[in-house]
Amino acid sequence: MSTLSNEYKSKIAPALMTKFNYKSVMQIPKLEKVVINVGCGEAKDNAKVIDAVISDLGKITGQKAVPCRAKKSVANFKLRAGMPIGVKVTLRGEKMYEFVDRLFNAALPRVRDFRGINPNSFDGRGNYAMGVKEQLIFPEIEYDKIDKVRGMDIMFVTTANTDEEARELLALMGAPFAK
Repeated sequence: MSTLSNEYKSKIAPALMTKFNYKSVMQIPKLEKVVINVGCGEAKDNAKVIDAVISDLGKITGQKAVPCRAKKSVANFKLRAGMPIGVKVTLRGEKMYEFVDRLFNAALPRVRDFRGINPNSFDGRGNYAMGVKEQLIFPEIEYDKIDKVRGMDIMFVTTANTDEEARELLALMGAPFAK
């Protein structure tokens, strides 16, 4: 078990219980899943791009990524329905806690001029979304082995009902929110 999931049970959950005065243990917000998405529009011209992104996400997350396909045809973008245009990974359980721990403690501090993540990127229902400009911030990715610098969207889905509860949960997990 990762240290973050053990820490959740021993420190984070009791802290949330006392701060928000929950009556039941089941009301305590939890991190449900983390979804990592890489959109690569250049995949319509070169099919090998998807394979490169899948291997990069596999190294970063420790789980095989799934290609996302276009739902509709768009003539202006020379895009047909069914063409692969992105890659996503959904992490749950131990792999999720391990990824969150590596993201907050190893990857984000490697970003140049890092002052913290935006504390206003909550969706109103307790979920948090953030973007990363390049995959090179992860220690698993070697600079010489990549073909192109790509960004990714990272979505934290929680069981929290409000943004305040979710912000406190992520802060206790080690999220470096900007002051």
